[in-house]
Amino acid sequence: MTHFLDIHKTDPADLRHMIDHAGAMKTARQGRPKGAPDDEQPLAGHMVALIFEKPSTRTRVSFDVGVRQMGGQTMVLSGSDMQLGHGENIADTARVLSRYVDLIMIRTFDEDVLLELAEYASVPVINGLTDRTHPCQIMADILTFEEHRGPIKGKKVVWTGDGNNVCASFLHAAGQFGFDLTFTGPSQLDPEEVFMNEARAKGSKIIIERDAFKAVEGADLVVADTWVSMHDAQSAKERRHNMLRPYQVNEELMSHAKPDALFMHCLPAHREEEATSAVMDGPNSVIFDEAENRLHAQKAVMRWCLGV
Repeated sequence: MTHFLDIHKTDPADLRHMIDHAGAMKTARQGRPKGAPDDEQPLAGHMVALIFEKPSTRTRVSFDVGVRQMGGQTMVLSGSDMQLGHGENIADTARVLSRYVDLIMIRTFDEDVLLELAEYASVPVINGLTDRTHPCQIMADILTFEEHRGPIKGKKVVWTGDGNNVCASFLHAAGQFGFDLTFTGPSQLDPEEVFMNEARAKGSKIIIERDAFKAVEGADLVVADTWVSMHDAQSAKERRHNMLRPYQVNEELMSHAKPDALFMHCLPAHREEEATSAVMDGPNSVIFDEAENRLHAQKAVMRWCLGV
């Protein structure tokens, strides 16, 4: 079964094919209305289940629109609709859904939910996000970087702030696509050691640098993400702000990177916290290209999973 669970679990040649395919599909749609179908309708007759235990804007809309553009249909389900793992165990849910749909995308909290769903499903499963990783976002980020600056291989990416799930997938991508990554943030929020070591084992240079200004020297890409989750208590938010304030991406920090260094943020953003509006709306920012490219990258992922 061809699942898309994590970047480091997918063959580099397949990842490259998906990025190139995504770019070709995006180019083919230039000048068309957003709702117009693709010339090819590879998902015609296919039903895709989109499961959301976590709320979503970009993931929900981009997957739904992508399926429709390719001629398929979607069934959007919330965690409360399904009582996933509560009213019925995950293995049985996977078996039942596989009788109804051709593909399952799930956005959930616990990585074990994703893995168990994939283990027992007889149709492909896509990781739309877990608390541990976010591979679809990074596929969009790779596509975005290469649109603007060419191949990412050998480039320097700097992650600022919290070594969270998006950072984890960036580390996976470093090993698979052959770029280097520097993490700058407080020690309490370092990425998982296992993810850093996996990338190093594949030849990528992975560094932790506490001084944000030193970290961004020579950077081709600077990436930020939110400092707090919507689920964090107020006291936790205040502690995080105190820890992360030295890692805000502002114009002064970006001036220490390469002059043409891109800035990315997967959104939603808390402006003037992890990054300033001057950077987010500045000439080096590609955050809205990045958001659009979720659509194109995920279409390529779905086609790869289904072999169409």
